[in-house]
Amino acid sequence: MRVLLDTNIIIHREAAKITNRDIGVLFKWLDQLHHSKWIHPLTITELNRFALSDTVTAMNIKLENYHLLKTLAPLHVQVKQVSDQIDKNDNDLSDTQLLNEVYCDRVDILISEDRKIHLKAALLGIQNKVFRIDSFLEKANAENPGLVDYKVLSVKQELFGNINLVDSFFDSFREDYIGFDKWFNKKAHDLAYICYNRNILSAFLFIKVEDEKEDYSNITPVLSRKKRLKIGTFKVTSNGIKLGERFLKIIFDNARQYKVEEIYVTIFNKRPEQERLIALLEEWGFVYHGVKNTASGAELVYVRDFIHQFNKANPKLTFPYLSNKGSVKENKVYILPIRGEYHTELLPDSKLNNEPTEKYIDNAPHRNAISKAYITHSKEKNLQPGDLIVFYRIGDRKPKKYTSVATTIGIIENVHYNIKSLDELIELSRKRTVLTDDELRDDYWSKYPNIKPFVVNFLYAYSFKKRATLEKLLELGVIPDINDMPRSFREITWKSFSELVKFAKL
Repeated sequence: MRVLLDTNIIIHREAAKITNRDIGVLFKWLDQLHHSKWIHPLTITELNRFALSDTVTAMNIKLENYHLLKTLAPLHVQVKQVSDQIDKNDNDLSDTQLLNEVYCDRVDILISEDRKIHLKAALLGIQNKVFRIDSFLEKANAENPGLVDYKVLSVKQELFGNINLVDSFFDSFREDYIGFDKWFNKKAHDLAYICYNRNILSAFLFIKVEDEKEDYSNITPVLSRKKRLKIGTFKVTSNGIKLGERFLKIIFDNARQYKVEEIYVTIFNKRPEQERLIALLEEWGFVYHGVKNTASGAELVYVRDFIHQFNKANPKLTFPYLSNKGSVKENKVYILPIRGEYHTELLPDSKLNNEPTEKYIDNAPHRNAISKAYITHSKEKNLQPGDLIVFYRIGDRKPKKYTSVATTIGIIENVHYNIKSLDELIELSRKRTVLTDDELRDDYWSKYPNIKPFVVNFLYAYSFKKRATLEKLLELGVIPDINDMPRSFREITWKSFSELVKFAKL
């Protein structure tokens, strides 16, 4: 496969000082998959603009490790139309030239961290050929499970004082914030959430609760007085296992636990990793508020309402809420049985007490993702965004009356009906399902030639603290008749769902 690399990827890879640790993982995968690495002549032109001649010489020597496009495709009429609509300057026009090579099939894919490139790729309908580092890593992980290093430790809490401050992971913070090391050491007895990959720090999150007396005078416009959760320090290194979503779940869980009205974060947008983080936050309902002025510079401020409200059309924006408080319920609730061997693999936080913890270390995208995929041949074809799913884990032992339990609530994000091909099914499911490509082919696409499967994307919202057994579900009316058990999606009433939530101590 021919992989065209944008200039921003080359700069981070070949710079004297590595500021983006994701690059090493990316190039390791490119080598493992035997993909050839290509650059555009415009990349050489851009790199030769460096003021220091020594830097130019060193960079040109390193560029000999890449294949140079020797011929360029004429600008396609469709690409020109998008360019006329979007491009504002010479840099934008250069980026369009790279996209043109993908659109004309001169290269197979393009990897870039540039937001505008991805916007133009979507308009051209080639977004499945244009990747960010993290999306390429997710694809590589999902398509090549035999090559994945699964030794990834679970997310855990650790005292600042036990974390290695001189780890290069923190170099970007030192560059951005004056006195970062001093601040870090003062937090020695505070807790942070961390994750290591083969003893290398891959993710770090520090959050704190602020009350109505907090001083926001250095934020413009000034934040109103509310109880808030502040995302104080947040960084995730791309590795293809959706740690970003895993850490967002931690943020939302804490916001709910402490009953805050709002979540906010202050962040620079100097580097691709920060821009990716901003994009992730926006996807989950954070909106730009203003600027925070400090001695280290002007940071962007993003806020996210956390009052009880529900967006049925796009439940990500109000996750993890299930409905509008006090209003008529517009969404439906379904109970869905799931076999034990798939249950905890897909819903790890809903693990039963008697299941071994070591079997479910957080090493795969479908485990870490909040947004997951469920593939089904269900006769129920009226599932809508915002509808709720109660996952019912089928017991492994008899009597099933006592070993089958309701464990989880999911919120339907969207549903993909009328899937035309196996490739489309795999593309829609990949990275968010427990099923392998072979299982998708044999057990879902080919098994019933006249009944094609569809994909239900759902948000992993809650795990019940107290699990209702089948016997209890019968008592609550969630399952009306033991002789008529649900085999797939089956609607239940809001009344029985409310009784279940009350019993489960959600």
